[in-house]
Amino acid sequence: MNLNYKLSKSDDTHPWLILIHGLFGNADNLAGIKRHFESSYNIVSFDLPDHGESPWTDGFNVKEAAEAISNILKTLNISKTAVLGHSLGGKVAMALALNHPHLVSHLIVADIAPVSYQHSHQAVFDGLDAVPLASISSRKDAETAMREHIKEPGVRQFLLKSLYQNEEGTWAWRFNVAGLKSSYGHIIDWEQSSQQFDGVTLFIKGALSDYITSAHREDIARYFPKAKAHVIEGTGHWLHAEKPAAFNAIVERTLAK
Repeated sequence: MNLNYKLSKSDDTHPWLILIHGLFGNADNLAGIKRHFESSYNIVSFDLPDHGESPWTDGFNVKEAAEAISNILKTLNISKTAVLGHSLGGKVAMALALNHPHLVSHLIVADIAPVSYQHSHQAVFDGLDAVPLASISSRKDAETAMREHIKEPGVRQFLLKSLYQNEEGTWAWRFNVAGLKSSYGHIIDWEQSSQQFDGVTLFIKGALSDYITSAHREDIARYFPKAKAHVIEGTGHWLHAEKPAAFNAIVERTLAK
């Protein structure tokens, strides 16, 4: 699978950092992190399958996404890299570290754990399905259609970043709504294994988010025995966007280890 990615390479002597966005996102979601680190790291920002400008699939699969990223790293002659993933991107980052530990120098996981989750995106799917793509004339029309199902303005604005007009002038989503809906059971699941990654590992949690809880501590330690945790107060699931300075500072300290 030939994923779309953005490469920011400034110096052959700099270490590598790859960035992996979350569900319904694209590579630009982590642009603030990229800007902060691109003077001292060579960076690759990926669009996951079924997102951004990457190919759509018959079914999103975390392990296959990680394999696609590892293949691109080989093509780019990247033999060692730090990996940072948010939410679904964090699951892909964990899968990459577990299946290709030799590739990963540091693993940083933002607000997700190696566990199965309950369905929590029905309102989002309902809101996306409510948008009459063939008849709207603006993003404002799309937001109005979504409002009945998606109450949070920030969530609507996040999703609307992936709404665009194709070459025929028709509005379309850059993410594969139908495909993600059919794959959702896998997306929220976690494939159990006996694999471990014993490199430098950090889990960053938003204090107001319930994506990582104390109940997940044992699961995290099972796969990542050297994992450390850091909680950013006053933030939810979008911790890197809500408190970028605090987020980037803890990432910077971890990458220095």
